[in-house]
Amino acid sequence: MRAVVFERFGEPAEVREVPDPTPAAGGVVVRVEATGLCRSDWHGWMGHDPDVVLPHVPGHELAGVVEAVGTGVTRRGVGDRVTVPFICACGNCADCAAGDHQVCARQTQPGFTHWGSFAEYVALDHADVNLVPLPDELSYDTAAGLGCRFATAFRAVVAQGRVAPGEWVAVHGCGGVGLSAVMIAAAAGARVIAVDTAPGALELARRFGAAHGVDARSPDTAEAVRELTGGGAHLSLDALGSPATAAASVAGLRRRGRHVQVGLLPSAAGRTVLPMERVIGWELEILGSHGMAAHAYPPMMELVRSGALRPDLLVTATITLEDAPGALAAMGTAPGNGITVIRPAAASEPRARWPRGGGER
Repeated sequence: MRAVVFERFGEPAEVREVPDPTPAAGGVVVRVEATGLCRSDWHGWMGHDPDVVLPHVPGHELAGVVEAVGTGVTRRGVGDRVTVPFICACGNCADCAAGDHQVCARQTQPGFTHWGSFAEYVALDHADVNLVPLPDELSYDTAAGLGCRFATAFRAVVAQGRVAPGEWVAVHGCGGVGLSAVMIAAAAGARVIAVDTAPGALELARRFGAAHGVDARSPDTAEAVRELTGGGAHLSLDALGSPATAAASVAGLRRRGRHVQVGLLPSAAGRTVLPMERVIGWELEILGSHGMAAHAYPPMMELVRSGALRPDLLVTATITLEDAPGALAAMGTAPGNGITVIRPAAASEPRARWPRGGGER
């Protein structure tokens, strides 16, 4: 198959022919129809993730068609339209038994723990636990973002952040995750403030429901948020992942406010210092949010089906596999607005190349 491969961290990737994946026991191979270009992919390419082993194929948010199934798969079969959380849970550990698949101790992640979806095909583990069926009316381009950015934002705002109608919500960083969070919080009846350095990102945030936009290049974004909200946000998210945005998110909260850290904070970004004296004195909550388990998708999918949420509007560009290496490198300095989706060139040409056991139907 054709895939985007890099041999060294931070050096140009290239499209080349590599061996086709095969389904593991309990797993599947998916023909990739669309895969999102995410800042997390850039972190992996830069060497910020210890799970990445070279040479490597990135890509972790995807949608496509089941092409082959391994032994023991019973719930999904060849031809099924699917997406998958970027965290593939084992389904058997104590965390999974508690329903917390997103922090599974034995998790695998396509594009990190093994080769990912910047390719014509990708192998996924524990299919019965992790695959999410797609309704026919949902396009692959839209569905690709549900595996990471949109679902991650949904859980961060709704489950971890406990958003409520009428609350003030500040979103720091309006890339794919941040814009998703803006849309979700606004749909929940919150009043949203978007914070970003890019005018185009702030314009999109207003389009998706933000009441105000704050230029993150201003001297004190936290003070701007406190002024606009009359004392601070009830809920604030760092959807970018930097020491500065994390600190600003916390500093912009009102008393007993809630900060949710969504953006990755790799050690290469430097030490993240939070005002813990304020966390104590104001009884602030500091929360992390790491994806969303497949079993938690139905409420979000229903809101998408009904039109209450419009993740399709977040897709602002589609590119080919050949465009992906350059776009990946640009994520560090010019990530663009909205979500960019890669369409592997041969994805529309299925090839019967695997033994089809388990759950074929």
